[in-house]
Amino acid sequence: MRTSRFPLFTSKETPADAEIISHQLMLRAGLIKKLGAGLYTWQPLGLRVMRRVERIVREEMNRINGLEVLMPAVQPAELWEESGRWSLYGPELLRLKDRHKRSFCIGPTHEEVITDYLRQELRSYRQLPVTYYQIQTKFRDEIRPRFGVMRAREFVMKDAYSFHIDQASLEATYQDMHSAYSRAFSRLGLRFRSVGADSGAIGGSVSEEFMVLADSGEDEIASCDRCAYAANTELAASRPSALPINAPAPAEERSTPGVHSVAEQCEALGLHPSQVLKSVVVMADEAPAVLFVAGDDELNEVKAAHALGAETVRLAEPEEALAATGVPRGFIGPRDLPADLTQRVDHRAAGLTNFSSGAGRADWHWINLNWDRDMPLPTCADLRTAVAGEGCPRCGEGTLEIHRGIEVGHIFQLGTKYSEAMDARVLDEDGHPQPLIMGCYGIGISRVVAAAIEQNHDASGIAWPAPLAPFDVALVSIGADRAPAVAEATEKLYDALRDAGLDPLWDDRDARPGVKFADMELIGIPHRIVIGERGLKAGSLEYRARDAAESEAIPIDDVVEVLQERVGERG
Repeated sequence: MRTSRFPLFTSKETPADAEIISHQLMLRAGLIKKLGAGLYTWQPLGLRVMRRVERIVREEMNRINGLEVLMPAVQPAELWEESGRWSLYGPELLRLKDRHKRSFCIGPTHEEVITDYLRQELRSYRQLPVTYYQIQTKFRDEIRPRFGVMRAREFVMKDAYSFHIDQASLEATYQDMHSAYSRAFSRLGLRFRSVGADSGAIGGSVSEEFMVLADSGEDEIASCDRCAYAANTELAASRPSALPINAPAPAEERSTPGVHSVAEQCEALGLHPSQVLKSVVVMADEAPAVLFVAGDDELNEVKAAHALGAETVRLAEPEEALAATGVPRGFIGPRDLPADLTQRVDHRAAGLTNFSSGAGRADWHWINLNWDRDMPLPTCADLRTAVAGEGCPRCGEGTLEIHRGIEVGHIFQLGTKYSEAMDARVLDEDGHPQPLIMGCYGIGISRVVAAAIEQNHDASGIAWPAPLAPFDVALVSIGADRAPAVAEATEKLYDALRDAGLDPLWDDRDARPGVKFADMELIGIPHRIVIGERGLKAGSLEYRARDAAESEAIPIDDVVEVLQERVGERG
């Protein structure tokens, strides 16, 4: 392709509303153009990158016998009502009505649609297992779209769904999918980890996320420095250091006017945060509960949801906390709470002795409280977020390290959540109807593009891994408008590279060399050849890899062969 026919919409200026480097560079390099909040047009350069992601993902899905389909983006509400998610999914689900006042939604995912499709087509266990996938545009009405395509409202996703007669079959396909994802992300040139994760609104008992490692990632990953254990901190267990056990001291109330936070409590009472019991009122599926964690720990809302058996957990508003406990927030403690109020205590907090907490009335706190002596110990659960330096829960020898990551893939063992709700059954070997056992597997195709930039950039712009680059080679002709020999040599090389199976971009613009070099570095093409009069007279061309500090001269007759080798090595 020539830039005279493939315009580059590049910019030197960093957009003011672009917070992270991938968003900045995707706009500056002309990959995307903003239409509205969380809505982007993929320009030709960006679409070439996304198509490369799609190709590799499609090849890996086909390799494990996935069958490609394309389902409607607009889905009838009746299917979501059958599964129970019409009311559960929340405001992220974009709902609309047609001219006949029938309710629909724009699909954020397709569990209901694929289940409806296959409950009409599958009759016998002999038709199983089977896996269907699609690459399609989704829509989730994010309350705060940000970070460009990383958290957009409209995005491109590969979603796959597998169907089975038994759990063993599901687990085999789940492992096949894990391998396919690992191969795909490796082929894309990404540094990634697969980690245990929470299933969220999709459901299911087992799930893993695939995280591209990047400092800008929204997710935190806990991993062991000795073994292969890794999990999102939403789910990661740990072996925290034990709290000191002290001989019980007499409990007493202290006046603490205006003291609300753990930090204020420590300052007023001369305590360390680990000597404080933090009482957190939450709404679990809109029912109140009180959760207790140590003052130096952070409540993990995902773990809290598991402990309470709730679909959703959120922090209670001050008025909700007051209504549930009768105590202003900041002074709530474990003594004298309403008998019907659900309570859970974190395992670490259950080991506290002589601790401080709210006294159950405004401007007062207890010191030297002890479980069982001063109030019953509630049901224990894992409620805290793991932190760096704690013991590994798997091997018991290593310690946890915390990394940041960007989720680009997620695989789930769904079980029968959707097939039971939607009566999707097949006859088993004995002729009895059995609910289909399902798996669900997603890759954020458009998000992969942004994640790759977060991992691969420098001060000059994007530095694509070769498999993702929009073009293999940048040809920069210098002075072709006034030197016919340069124009002729570039044309010849351009045709030769295409004949050799490479994909070159010829910058044939009438622009200064510095402008051309800057644009080629900004858009991140892995290899660059400069054709100018001086080099032609010397019988060589200037070559520079995108990640190299220096250029090198390559004999003209060797250029095609050298580029074939180097593109092959990097792709």
